Amino acid sequence: MIPPTTGDGNEAPFPDESAADSAQQTSGAVARVDWENLPGPVAHRLAELSAAALGTLRHSDIPAQLRPVVRFAAAKRAKLGLVPLVAALRDSAVFRTAVVDWCRTHRPEALDLEHGDPAVVAAAALLQDSAVATHYVELVGYRTERGQLRSERDSALARSDKLAGEVERLRNELAETKLAAERAGDTDDSEADRLRKRLREQGVRLKEARQEAESARADLERVRQESAAAIAETTAQRDREQAKAQEERIRAERAGAEAETARRSAREARQGDEMRLALLLETMEGALGGLRRELGATGRGPKPADAVSGVRADTGTPPHVPDRAALERLLALPAIHLIVDGYNVTKTGYPEIPLADQRDRLAHQLASLAAQTGVEVTLVFDGADVVAVPAAGPRGVRVLFSEPGVQADDVIRGLVEAEPPGRQLIVATSDQEVVTSVRHRGAYAVASSVLLARINRT
Repeated sequence: MIPPTTGDGNEAPFPDESAADSAQQTSGAVARVDWENLPGPVAHRLAELSAAALGTLRHSDIPAQLRPVVRFAAAKRAKLGLVPLVAALRDSAVFRTAVVDWCRTHRPEALDLEHGDPAVVAAAALLQDSAVATHYVELVGYRTERGQLRSERDSALARSDKLAGEVERLRNELAETKLAAERAGDTDDSEADRLRKRLREQGVRLKEARQEAESARADLERVRQESAAAIAETTAQRDREQAKAQEERIRAERAGAEAETARRSAREARQGDEMRLALLLETMEGALGGLRRELGATGRGPKPADAVSGVRADTGTPPHVPDRAALERLLALPAIHLIVDGYNVTKTGYPEIPLADQRDRLAHQLASLAAQTGVEVTLVFDGADVVAVPAAGPRGVRVLFSEPGVQADDVIRGLVEAEPPGRQLIVATSDQEVVTSVRHRGAYAVASSVLLARINRT
């Protein structure tokens, strides 16, 4: 958006600019930005950040059109690769996310939406897909355009001043010529003729200078009128955008209230169902207890396994699951819990696709396995490279992301330790450190390739 100007041509402050930003962020609707015509300062800022991050990114996160730019020296990437760098940020969400992650680590101030420089804020908003992106891109574009208009105006004023000085000089020369002609009198007719000729020439030059001065004044007036029209148009556009943002914020608040009412109703209905189920279970437990007392079945007698002779207790760690057949036997056990090291499995099975697609594909394959076998499935991913954590996974699969600074391996060990003694656990991973630690805690370990062979069959 473009700020108004005061009567003397200076920039006036935005009326409640922070309130407009807050309203746009609350609306959650970001207008599409014309990436083809970004203002120069914004495009150079985006190219500078992405060029600085380019040398540290993984090969899979760099779009194909930027592979030649990587070979440039670091100081030349932003200058020589500006167009492909900005195009890659526009077209590749993976590359834009990688640049944002790099900025968080090395240049956190580049993502500050409260920065005083509008070009810095516009670049940060575009990288983070913020609602204020359109506002600040228009603001920088306006200031750039206004600077050009101001430069044209200053140039026209300088021309006008120069022509005025020339006119004054010619007037002085004309006065001197007239004075010389008066002094010469009739004593030298040839000198007088020469002076009259020079006087005529000076008059012609004076007339031309006056015409040029008038033309310069007309150009200056035209520039002023165009600037005033541009300011009026952008002010009206800003007012329309603010009204639209206010309407969208009201609709969002209304939708949020309706959603909260629906959630409250669902929660109350669920509580009623749980209460009825608890009463039913209590009734069934009472009936079962009475039946046991009537039949004398206390459950304190010997178990079937106690009658087996010639065996000894196994005091070692659970064996490694060698193949798919052994995995099938374990999955058939009741109340079995399968814990999967997500990226270890996906990078074994399909490392060529993006990380988000890897996570989605593995989660849906495990959901199919859970539906077939009834096994409890927990899928663990490292949360370091995940910008937005999904709200929920597929039905039947618990998807967990490690907190910042915590590895997925530690989350898996914590899940194994949290299980009660005696419950059968399977940990799917090819990380030998994780395999050793979970087997010592009583869990079975299955290689990622064995699990992939099983779920690819579903």
